[in-house]
Amino acid sequence: MQNRSPAEDKVKDVAIIGAGPVGLFGVFECGMLGLSTCVIDSLEELGGQCTALYPEKPIYDIPAYPHILAHDLIEKLEAQAAPFDPEYHLNTQIVSIIKQGSLWHLKNQNGHIIKTRFIIIAAGAGAFGPNRPPLKDLSSYEGKSVFYMVRKKSDFAGKDIVIAGGGDSAVDWALALAPIAKSLTLVHRREKFRAAPESVSQLHNLINEGKIRLMTPYQLESLQGENGQLQSITVRTMQDEHVQLKAEILLPFYGLSMDLGAIKEWGLQIENNHIVTEPTNARTNIQGVYAIGDIAAYQNKKKLILTGFSEAAFAAYDIHKELHPDQALHFEYSTTKGLPD
Repeated sequence: MQNRSPAEDKVKDVAIIGAGPVGLFGVFECGMLGLSTCVIDSLEELGGQCTALYPEKPIYDIPAYPHILAHDLIEKLEAQAAPFDPEYHLNTQIVSIIKQGSLWHLKNQNGHIIKTRFIIIAAGAGAFGPNRPPLKDLSSYEGKSVFYMVRKKSDFAGKDIVIAGGGDSAVDWALALAPIAKSLTLVHRREKFRAAPESVSQLHNLINEGKIRLMTPYQLESLQGENGQLQSITVRTMQDEHVQLKAEILLPFYGLSMDLGAIKEWGLQIENNHIVTEPTNARTNIQGVYAIGDIAAYQNKKKLILTGFSEAAFAAYDIHKELHPDQALHFEYSTTKGLPD
């Protein structure tokens, strides 16, 4: 590796764009190899979607945890990263990246430049927002009785709840809220759900026990209420059969609209709103720029948090090889290696 100037010594080895679970685990993987990091995120808190959209949502596919709440996962990942002293830049959006000599210059929305030797993009879905159902006067109910996320389950205790959607979020929240709701109805336009098979099995158990009312194939038709407070929701079938449901709360889970924002202007190979990467090292088409987690795409990619964790390790090892080409790196398990001094 080339000799560094004193100014370069203050530069981080890796800038991780995205402070969600995969980005935070990237700090750990880089730290275990002696790579310094900074983490940049447009949100004001660590955690990405886990914090912004569903902090109390249980996650079931983290190894060693039969289930863990999203905000608890973020707390543990932050603690795991802490020994490596990452530098956090929150409420910061990177608008451009430019290579100057051996360093990348990352310019934020205020014109400030962050310098780094390598970049890992762990931006999840990019900028995101909920897909809203096309209902008349929907905006007058939003934030009062229509919500696109659940921050505190206790806010919905004892309520007549209608959940709309057929994916993991709809099914998982139906399972989580049914025990505390006064009533819970799940509305989906198809008989089949796009959720984990075990979750769907649990859902049907609760339906059979009378704890969840299932309305399929139905879709939302209209809202009824006053001053932003729902009283009922009308749903209909494709044959134009209508049913009115008692409802104080509507939770529409139709996924997120994703926008890569400025990332689209950085010269990366992008397909279907995802960055194309090499699966064995997380490299993009730009030398020195990597992508991991949900934003990364390759053949047969599975969008799981644990997949992103693996990609973080691939990226860290490849960066170490690029940064120290003459240094032999002997792989060791963390159980024998421990944490670096």
